[in-house]
Amino acid sequence: MHKKKLRIKRARRFRHKISLKGVIRLIVHRTSRHIYAQVLDPNNSNVLVSASSLEKKLFSSLKYTGNKESASLLGEIIAKRSLKKGIKKVAFDRSGFQYHGRIKAVADSARKFGLSF
Repeated sequence: MHKKKLRIKRARRFRHKISLKGVIRLIVHRTSRHIYAQVLDPNNSNVLVSASSLEKKLFSSLKYTGNKESASLLGEIIAKRSLKKGIKKVAFDRSGFQYHGRIKAVADSARKFGLSF
C-alpha cells in the first residue's frame, strides 16, 4: 500500500476508537514545512482551539518552522489556549503519524504546560 494510504488507515482506526469514548481531541497534523494543531469538540466537531506554525507570532520568531523547536512552541501555545478555555483533558490524535520527532515534541510540550492525555 501507499505510504499516505497507510497513514490515513491508521488515523481512521484511532479516530473510531476515540469517537466511541466521546472525549475532546487534540489533533496534530504535519507537513514537511509546517505543523498544525486543533482541539475539537467530540459532539459537533467544532474547533475549540487552534494553532499552527503559520501564525505570525510563531513564524516570525523561528528561522525554520519544520523542526522540533517549532513543534514544542506549538505545543506550548495550544496548551495555554486550551487551559484558557477550560479544557484540561484531551485525547491525543496524531493523525496516523508515528509518535516520534515533531509529533512527540508537541505532545511533550502540551503535557508540560498543563494538558493531560
